Amino acid sequence: MARNFGGSEDQAYTNRVVGTYGYMSPEYAMQGLISEKSDVFSFGVLVLEIVSGRRNSRFYDDENGLGLLGFAWIQWKEGNILSLIDSNI
Repeated sequence: MARNFGGSEDQAYTNRVVGTYGYMSPEYAMQGLISEKSDVFSFGVLVLEIVSGRRNSRFYDDENGLGLLGFAWIQWKEGNILSLIDSNI
């Protein structure tokens, strides 16, 4: 998506937000602000799905009411990030 802005720009605003919600960076989803960081965020979500063996769009933690990203953040803050890794890995 970062290809949408010119060579001398480091960020751009879009008139409409398109894409899969679970992979959009927060600044793009809320403000239409797109940058290279947006692509890095999307790639990070993809890597998190691969490592955890869970799909971002279908994961929901009933205990905390969080999606995969929120659940991963809680595990990171609690020092329990290894619990997120798929046992098949």
